[in-house]
Amino acid sequence: MIDEIIENALREDIGDGDHSSLSCVPENAIGKAKLIVKQNGIIAGMELAERIFKKFDPELDMHFYKKDGDFVRSGDIAFVISGRSRSILSTERLVLNFLQRMSGIATKTAAIVELIDGTNAKLLDTRKTTPGIRYIEKWAVRIGGAYNHRFALYDMIMLKDNHIDYAGGVNAAIQKANAYIKKHNKALKIEVEVRNKRELDEVLSTGNVDRIMLDNFTPQEILDVLPSIPKSIETEASGGITEQTIRAYAETGVDFISVGALTHSFESLDMSLKATFE
Repeated sequence: MIDEIIENALREDIGDGDHSSLSCVPENAIGKAKLIVKQNGIIAGMELAERIFKKFDPELDMHFYKKDGDFVRSGDIAFVISGRSRSILSTERLVLNFLQRMSGIATKTAAIVELIDGTNAKLLDTRKTTPGIRYIEKWAVRIGGAYNHRFALYDMIMLKDNHIDYAGGVNAAIQKANAYIKKHNKALKIEVEVRNKRELDEVLSTGNVDRIMLDNFTPQEILDVLPSIPKSIETEASGGITEQTIRAYAETGVDFISVGALTHSFESLDMSLKATFE
């Protein structure tokens, strides 16, 4: 999947040729460039950067000063790349695009993980990702210290409000999901989203689920209902959770807190790749 993403991105950016480099840089020219960090944060995408460079030109050589997950400061040099000047120029923007976005996600993730430090709650991402590069963004979340929720629609059954409404209610949705798993011999966990205590009671009376998502519950409402949920069922808080309120949610005792903002409301970390003649 990573190689497909890289190939598509290179095809999109280069097309029939990097004519800027082809026109003015000699074919046998050898160069060197350094990645300069211009903002404090968590760097992510170093392993991916090497994979991009090597896929385009296996003879490019990287010397690392930082690794994925390191805290970096403005002015830090993360790596130096050397080899064919044309190759460096042709891959420069793609490498920067991924590094900046992944580092932005990792930085935001690490900041929120810090807010719930000392609790047992695990921070999760969501499927609110950029189409086509979800793996890259979820990778950055892991580098930032959080955990991935399901990757896509195929690796977990997640019965959300619309599924429940279309299925004819909570009980019907759960029973149909379990029947589907049995019929198709699938090893899938079932998570059910509940919007209020009535729906929660329906889930508990039906059973046969692995996790309950308490959607748009307040911390106090979660505290009120948690004692009624068996320890064998995981709990997840979601919906409208901000950096100002996440600590209160984590202290309720829920197992997971999912935050879509990790991958849809981050700020890219500023950095640049500059030619060097040192």
